[in-house]
Amino acid sequence: MILLRHARSTANGSGVLAGRSLGVGLDERGQAQAAALVGRLKDIPVAAVVSSPLQRCEETLAPLLADRALEAVAEPDVSEVDYGAWTGKALKDLFNEPLWAVVQQHPSAAVFPEGEGLAHVQARAVAAVRAHDARITAEHGPGAVWVLCSHGDVIKAVLADALGVHLDGFQRIVVDPCSISVVQYTQTRPFVLRVNDNGGDLAGVVPAAPPQEEPSSDATVGGATGS
Repeated sequence: MILLRHARSTANGSGVLAGRSLGVGLDERGQAQAAALVGRLKDIPVAAVVSSPLQRCEETLAPLLADRALEAVAEPDVSEVDYGAWTGKALKDLFNEPLWAVVQQHPSAAVFPEGEGLAHVQARAVAAVRAHDARITAEHGPGAVWVLCSHGDVIKAVLADALGVHLDGFQRIVVDPCSISVVQYTQTRPFVLRVNDNGGDLAGVVPAAPPQEEPSSDATVGGATGS
């Protein structure tokens, strides 16, 4: 699974917590990042694409979908956090809110006023990701690579789960706009192959030959060989 954060949005550049606000698209830099994805993924055989239904994700995927003649499956459970009453507020105005410290230090206990809790965000997103991974594996085989386009906090929560890190540690993970992280699910554990990749060669995440069976859940003793 290639976890793709949407490209830079107009809200990212303005210091506003966009949340699920409508009409938030990509800025000029974000549009360039989205266009560059076609080249970054040119050697990756993408079997399927799943996306948050928000505009900034749709715009991020548009060049890639057009190039591959694919359609994205909209998945509400990987949509942005419902920040409730915090939605649309400037980040500088939220720093002094008592909840800010909870979000930073104890996010598993954070519930946004009139919104949702971060623990719920992780639960819904991880369940959706695993369901789509199982579906795509059944349809396209165990070597299938697929793309999920979502949002910063959602991707960080999914990565924390894959890393076996408690949600209270997810603020240690950095996920930039239009960055790529890669997770491989197996029967007993996920393997995290990339985190916050902003331009590296991704060819190594795809097996040289299509595997005929599910990938092993065993880690390589001594470390991976890079083959």
